[in-house]
Amino acid sequence: MPYKFSFDLSQVPQSFFKKITNAAYEKHVHGKIDGIIKQLVEMLKIVEITGLSITDASMLAKDLVDTYLNNILDRDKFLRTKKRAIFLPHCSRKYMDGRCRASFDSKVPSYYCGRCSTDCLINKATTLAEDKGYAVYVVPGGSCIPQIMEKNSHEGIIGVACAQELKMGVDLLKSKKLPGQSVFLTKNGCANTKFNLRSLQNIL
Repeated sequence: MPYKFSFDLSQVPQSFFKKITNAAYEKHVHGKIDGIIKQLVEMLKIVEITGLSITDASMLAKDLVDTYLNNILDRDKFLRTKKRAIFLPHCSRKYMDGRCRASFDSKVPSYYCGRCSTDCLINKATTLAEDKGYAVYVVPGGSCIPQIMEKNSHEGIIGVACAQELKMGVDLLKSKKLPGQSVFLTKNGCANTKFNLRSLQNIL
């Protein structure tokens, strides 16, 4: 969890994310949106909803803008790829103990969903991605991703993580000249993290 604070955006109104998307376009055109971000955070009462400080809330919102912007800039190139992979966070599993039937392969390194809980977010995401032909990796940390990429020749990558980790992932993909798409966590932490399944479906 790279952020030094926890956040839960699951109660934030969808209008915030739509405005964040618009701000991403504004950044692409103008390059200066810090004032816009702070206005959005204050106008939509993100501090009150999340309990974050104005500084942390603004940082998070700025990182979300960067995530949207990279998705926009890489989208066409990503859609032209054929061999794709998705990296999911293991902390979004329903259970983080023996009740989870996911198997871990240290040689990859990745968990592989055991389909033990139909209401598990990772189970649902895995099903969606595999149905579209993606290789699915459920990783315990960002450090696993370079190892997996070195062993495989994926052409396009989707990452699901907190926005700060996604930014690091974008830098890795740029260094390898690979297009990527991102889905940010709406709730971070070390367990029971969440992301929007519909957002993932649209990215896929």
